[in-house]
Amino acid sequence: MKVFTQSVNFNADKELMVFVEKKVGALVKFHDKIVDAEVFLKVQNTSDKENKITEVKINIPGSELIVKRETKTFEEGVNAAVDNLKRQLKRSKEKQRDAMIS
Repeated sequence: MKVFTQSVNFNADKELMVFVEKKVGALVKFHDKIVDAEVFLKVQNTSDKENKITEVKINIPGSELIVKRETKTFEEGVNAAVDNLKRQLKRSKEKQRDAMIS
């Protein structure tokens, strides 16, 4: 699976990019028909501590799954988004299986 990562309003370091690739790439275990993934890392110019926005979009045939998280760190945001996407991918796969059975 191809993972496209974009950092908005800042330059992401290599470690962060590798972390994102690894975490999001692991989602392929939960759904075998993932086309690709797009990850957007944004920094909001606010005084809030939770000013890091992580948005992950997974493209699968027939739909796309999008999760957006606001956290203190991008790693935290990626972990939260990936956990949520695991559940969504499992649900999506179950729906496909149910549709085939009936």
